Amino acid sequence: MNIKLATGLFIIGAALAPIAAHAEGDADRSHPGAFVKDSMITAKIKTKLAEEKLNTLVHVSVDTDARGMVVLSGHVRSGEFADRAIALARATEGVTSVTSNIRVSKDD
Repeated sequence: MNIKLATGLFIIGAALAPIAAHAEGDADRSHPGAFVKDSMITAKIKTKLAEEKLNTLVHVSVDTDARGMVVLSGHVRSGEFADRAIALARATEGVTSVTSNIRVSKDD
């Protein structure tokens, strides 16, 4: 009986191993520290935009992942505003890369 139980548990474990391996890819996102780090980087960038009063002139969303990769998206009134928002994000502590999906539009 113990051999049957051990064999059954082994088979179940082997069947669940791929699921556990797939879930490991998002392990850093499930840790509360990852979300705090993401939020702090996002808050720092938004604060910099507010300090330069760019937030009143542009509509930019900031999204940060667990590895410090930042994605900026939204609309700005000129290329200068987009460039400044990107520069501020790149100069923020903890940022590893910045991807810009910002579009320039005269009509806000």
